[in-house]
Amino acid sequence: MNRFKNWAFSFLKLLHALKDEDIAWQLLNQEQQLQLKHKRILASKNLEAELKQKSVELEHNIDLLRTKNAADLAMFKTKCNQDIKDYKQYLASLEQLKKSIQLSYTHLPEAVAFTIHHHAKHLLNQMWNATDFEHKMHHEMQLINFMATVHEDARLYLEGKNTDKLPARTLNLIQQNQVSITSDKH
Repeated sequence: MNRFKNWAFSFLKLLHALKDEDIAWQLLNQEQQLQLKHKRILASKNLEAELKQKSVELEHNIDLLRTKNAADLAMFKTKCNQDIKDYKQYLASLEQLKKSIQLSYTHLPEAVAFTIHHHAKHLLNQMWNATDFEHKMHHEMQLINFMATVHEDARLYLEGKNTDKLPARTLNLIQQNQVSITSDKH
């Protein structure tokens, strides 16, 4: 039993020595541990403040983007609506062109008037679908030239200055455009 007492006493003595050593180390490094704890708390608060500021900046940027996108969308919708209105006006003008041909050349087969009208619509669609400004202007000039030729043929016929039974200059222009389209494809 003495042995057990000695062993227990030695064990307690060792345990107390370890505790004393730990206490001595903590006392010796207490200031350094406090500084580290203080630095950790400051770093945590700085990080929290920085994250909060970044969050506010991000929310502000998101709001700016939403506003800009909403404005861009409104402008795009307005432009599209105007484009649709313009296109409808062009189509109405082409319909008037067809009626003008039919009234001027009453003897003309309806198919010829529709062909002229169809060609004018084809020129309009080429102009409308062109993505390059230069091509758009080229097609617009073709359409304007074509419409002016149709009106001029009709006017000359009604005034009796053109005795042709057909709008020859208009049909010639259609033929030239077809040759131009065919040669562009090859």
